[in-house]
Amino acid sequence: MITEKGLRQADIPELQKKFGKNIYQVESSRNLFHIIWEIVKEPLFVLLVIGCCMYFILGEINEGIMMALAMVLVTAISVFQDARSTKALKALKEFTEPKVVVIRDGTEKIIDTASLVPGDIIILEEGNKIPADAQVLQANDLTVNESVITGESLPVEKTTMHQQNQLYQGSVINTGKCTARVTATGNHTVLGKLGTSVASYSYPKTLLQEQIGKFVKLLAFLGLTAFVIICIVTYTHTGSFAQSLLAGLTLALAAIPEEIPVAFSSFMALGALYMSKRGIISRQPQTIENLGATTIICLDKTGTITENRMQVKEIYSYASDRLADIEKDGIAADNSVLIFGRLASEPSPFDPMEMAILEAFEQKIASPYKPAYKMVHEYPLLGKPPMMTHVYESLNKKIVAAKGAMERIVHVCKLDAATVAKITGYASSMASKGYRVIGVASAVFNGPVMPSEQDQFDWQFEGLLSLYDPPRKNVATVFQQFYEAKIGIKLLTGDYPETAMTIARQVNMQGVSSYLTGDAVMQMNKEELATAVSNTNLFARMFPEAKFRVIEALKANGEIVAMTGDGVNDGPALKSANIGIALGKKGTEIARQAADLILTDDNISNIVEAVRQGRKIFSNLKKAVRYIISIHIPIILTASLPLLLGWKYPAVFTPIHIIFLELIMGPTCSVFFEREPVEENIMRIPPRNRKEGLFRRQEFLISIIQGLIISFAVLGLYFLFMQNDRSLAETRTVVFTTLVMCNIFLTFVNRSFRETINTTIFYKNNLAPWVLAISVLFLALIHLNSFASELFGLSALSYNDFALCTGVAFISIFWFEAYKLICNNAARSIKQNRYH
Repeated sequence: MITEKGLRQADIPELQKKFGKNIYQVESSRNLFHIIWEIVKEPLFVLLVIGCCMYFILGEINEGIMMALAMVLVTAISVFQDARSTKALKALKEFTEPKVVVIRDGTEKIIDTASLVPGDIIILEEGNKIPADAQVLQANDLTVNESVITGESLPVEKTTMHQQNQLYQGSVINTGKCTARVTATGNHTVLGKLGTSVASYSYPKTLLQEQIGKFVKLLAFLGLTAFVIICIVTYTHTGSFAQSLLAGLTLALAAIPEEIPVAFSSFMALGALYMSKRGIISRQPQTIENLGATTIICLDKTGTITENRMQVKEIYSYASDRLADIEKDGIAADNSVLIFGRLASEPSPFDPMEMAILEAFEQKIASPYKPAYKMVHEYPLLGKPPMMTHVYESLNKKIVAAKGAMERIVHVCKLDAATVAKITGYASSMASKGYRVIGVASAVFNGPVMPSEQDQFDWQFEGLLSLYDPPRKNVATVFQQFYEAKIGIKLLTGDYPETAMTIARQVNMQGVSSYLTGDAVMQMNKEELATAVSNTNLFARMFPEAKFRVIEALKANGEIVAMTGDGVNDGPALKSANIGIALGKKGTEIARQAADLILTDDNISNIVEAVRQGRKIFSNLKKAVRYIISIHIPIILTASLPLLLGWKYPAVFTPIHIIFLELIMGPTCSVFFEREPVEENIMRIPPRNRKEGLFRRQEFLISIIQGLIISFAVLGLYFLFMQNDRSLAETRTVVFTTLVMCNIFLTFVNRSFRETINTTIFYKNNLAPWVLAISVLFLALIHLNSFASELFGLSALSYNDFALCTGVAFISIFWFEAYKLICNNAARSIKQNRYH
């Protein structure tokens, strides 16, 4: 046993100052200069600079100063929004930092791997990624996958002996457990010297990112085309290059929807941070895109829908041919099943099953347990289905103990068909009660050289152990929530079929009267498997390759698949799933690193919350983008149509008016809508079809209609005032005021596309009063302050004219409330007719 107390915590700061953080550093972090430079490169900012310069060239100093002020405001808002997203991502990264168990001051502690220093004593077990170079001090059945260093995929045995005691950063503990002393960290590790980062990974763009990117590029192209057309038309009419350039800039500023990508990144980053505070860690914010579209969730049994607290319940002894309930009847007279089951387990078990065997052994046979023999050789858990073997030395012979899947143990013991049938009957009886069943065998070995494979011993069958892992109390409720959200559930487990079926029925899982085994899955061709996975919900005796095939088949069927996993072998399936979900407590580090989501408390109900948040974020993003489309259309048409149609006042707006409208719309889009609460029915509707993109055709059409109706209202007032010989300033004031009022009304009407304002007015969003107050304050400033009015080229507005602007804006927006009411009544009528 290791008795070292490790480093003193008081010495750590000095050691970290000397050796630095245990991270691979290749480039400097992103700072304020980088953020501002990215903003300056944006097309909107470039247009603002051009407009500002043009005003100063034309001698319009006040307008030039206003544009300069606008540039400062745009930069400040962009920095604020970027800082929010960056802060959220930084906090998210801290949540996802790998942890390690370290001994300091004689006490085990869990710390970030970045805080390790040379000299630290660390404890590693199966599934952990080795966080730094280290030397093994104590090993238990230890093998390591060093492919990241050597390229060799086969595991390497590690011991405390020289030449076998080196552990390298980035390698993975394949089997066993060890205590080791850190020898190098950060860039000083072997991996660091190779110039390879084990932490950084550049995620490809998601489907939604690509769709939004194409949409923004299309609008930008249309804006550029319109810019050229407006410049040519204006130059033809005025002969002034400066005036034509300003007119073109006005339209270009109106056309570029730079708010959309900002809103996307902001929604995803802040949504991921919110979920992390609820115990749902997203390894990359874009995972949220898939959450709302999840159609199938694949769950493991042990530790996911069960408590992962095992207890030995029944023992079948082959020698006495007796099945005993361990609590009521004690155990078989010769005790051999429990003894050899204990010998086949780790001396210091960390697996729940082995801990249960140890507990039963100490209660019924020996307490505390002191091994009578010395372990001299181990065969790790291998094979399909798996088994493991320990070899002990006793005088001039060796005692061998094995445990594993019942079928494997029976097979290696070479029993006759009748005996196998009888044992299988006992196993089925145990499994039908929801128990996990394992076989136990023993052997005596006198040879000088150990067999190369554990199957080669002369095995004697000892009996069966059954262990019970009860379902979590909340699982039935969680399953009901999945079904209400129209999400299918599939159970993929390595357990005996009868065990899986019993547990599945206990938690009210649907469609568990039939099942497929891992072997059956592997024997099917793609077409057969595609049909089978659609019609089957229960998969038993599964192994990694079979799980992977099921996930791939579901995806090929068009499903969006989420999958839970916890072990080393779950990595491929977790990577394959659209959303891999690792268990934070029970899961191995390699599973957590392979997954997209990590449940810090292993609570399955958090998956429901993750789906709810994914749907909420997508819904709110859709609201924001539809709002942007609807309000951009009237701005673009108001800036272009009068010029193209040869109206008396061809350019009622200048770049100043457009940019200040943008300053209202941008924060509304990326801040206000991000704070909107979850709508009540969001978990009672089917998952969205991810291939449809951001909008369905009808939704996009309604946003276009909203924009066109606002355009018709604004241009109608524009034309009316112009035809009645009102001045340019008066006409501009009416048009500008109406657009601002439309923006206010549109913000509140678009809070839901189903519920009317009678419901949405009660939505809790602490930014709602601020949006209203800031908009009203802006209107008051430009109307009541003479300096501001002069800068914006506006004039005083009579009460009647202001009432007209308000009334027209109200009608042009609130028709949508009537539309929602009609649709809701129609839907209720259809539902009632179906019911009757």
